[in-house]
Amino acid sequence: MLILASKSKTRKTLLSSVGLNFLCQTASVDERALESETRATGGGPKEVAIALSVAKAMAVSTSNPEAFVIGADQTLQCGTLEIHKPSTLADAARQLEALSGKPHQLHSGVALVKNGVPLFQHLDSADLELKPYSKERIEAVLALEGDAVLSSVGGYRLEGPSARLFQSVKGDYFTILGLPLLPLIEALEIHAPQVFGQKSIQGQAMGNQ
Repeated sequence: MLILASKSKTRKTLLSSVGLNFLCQTASVDERALESETRATGGGPKEVAIALSVAKAMAVSTSNPEAFVIGADQTLQCGTLEIHKPSTLADAARQLEALSGKPHQLHSGVALVKNGVPLFQHLDSADLELKPYSKERIEAVLALEGDAVLSSVGGYRLEGPSARLFQSVKGDYFTILGLPLLPLIEALEIHAPQVFGQKSIQGQAMGNQ
């Protein structure tokens, strides 16, 4: 059995698109506390992304020891700014205004765990830059996006209308969406090749939602 320790619609879509059959279970992890602990030991945004990915997979693996569990997370780095997922569209607008005209990086981590043992972990980064748009232009794009952006760090989706805000994008597309898909597929082929042939409902939700 394969479990995605996430409620992200984008990650679910990516896994389903390559023919993987899996269940979904949200991990119970205090993300801000783990982030603080990681930073206290000298870790930066990259280390936080990996730590959260592993922690989420480990948390779900505890109650599903026989399953292969995928954990993933993403952090955004822009100078000294601390940016997480926006809680409202107004919050998303403030984040985009802060990022406007500045280069930033997205760090995406992914981990594979079984029976509490990490089998694989990987980090990839991408460089992005928004054009220096006005507040009004940003709000117009967010009106098209709606609440979908509330699940994305930085308050934008490269796969949605907010793509028009960007000046440049350098990096793997899957990494930008929040899941380094190709390294994960390779890891699954090594550690859990059977998950590609299972007949089950793709992306079905299970407990602890």
